[in-house]
Amino acid sequence: MDSPAPLDPDARRRFEDNRANWDDRAALHVASGYGIEELVADPARITPEVDQDRDRLGDLAGADVIHLQCHLGTDTVSLARLGARRTVGVDLSPGSLERARVIAERAGAAIEFVEANVYDAREAVNGDFDLVYTSIGVLCWLPDVTAWARVIASLLRPGGRFLIRDDHPMFMAVGDDVSDGLRIEQPYFQREQPMTWDQEGSYVPAPEGAPRMTHTVSHEWNHSIGQILTALLQAGLVLDSFEEIPYAAWCPWPELMVREGDRYRLREDPDRLALQYVLTAHRPA
Repeated sequence: MDSPAPLDPDARRRFEDNRANWDDRAALHVASGYGIEELVADPARITPEVDQDRDRLGDLAGADVIHLQCHLGTDTVSLARLGARRTVGVDLSPGSLERARVIAERAGAAIEFVEANVYDAREAVNGDFDLVYTSIGVLCWLPDVTAWARVIASLLRPGGRFLIRDDHPMFMAVGDDVSDGLRIEQPYFQREQPMTWDQEGSYVPAPEGAPRMTHTVSHEWNHSIGQILTALLQAGLVLDSFEEIPYAAWCPWPELMVREGDRYRLREDPDRLALQYVLTAHRPA
């Protein structure tokens, strides 16, 4: 299995911006609730993000599982509760992992949390895994899906499985201003240069008294469906399933969307735009 290519200095600097941004987001997300108290109070609770893919995840009893870009580790706790023998969470944000360790301890989940850029995960973690899991809002923070796919393959033992649920790249290409309807304003295909934002706030509302974000610059990259699939296939994985979904986990356009349970869809003609996709693959035995 090919080793991932090292990141160039510009990419490293952008990751430093994103790391600081996510440290601030971690404090804000804990203050917002983020389903943490519900997860801690009920030992049988599984987060909605993991629960919707229970059938795709299959039986995790006795499995070694790694969760990349785990943030506060609420989904990581859920994977451990599904019976994993070993559960590892990886994230580049020390502020996120500091809080994740507290949440896991309170939830009674034995989880190894490792601070590492996802591209460095193979060097940072010992052992191979039966499942690599990542979800939701993850690939937009990575500049190169080819190197990312090689990391995924390098972490899997023969026969190991991969699952990603993420925002659809067409969803990510639509602009924020929808006063005149949905308009494609951002690149659909991966570009070398990122989309750089300078804005306070996150994808969850900030409650009164929440910590103020001071590291407001972040960098994102979009990746087409074709680029994602090709990267995984070139890394040696076998595609098992792929589904595009007209629902989102968050609501960027309140005037156009309605909430249904834990997810959102377009109020009118929801079938006109895919908002998420979910993909499963495996490394051949």
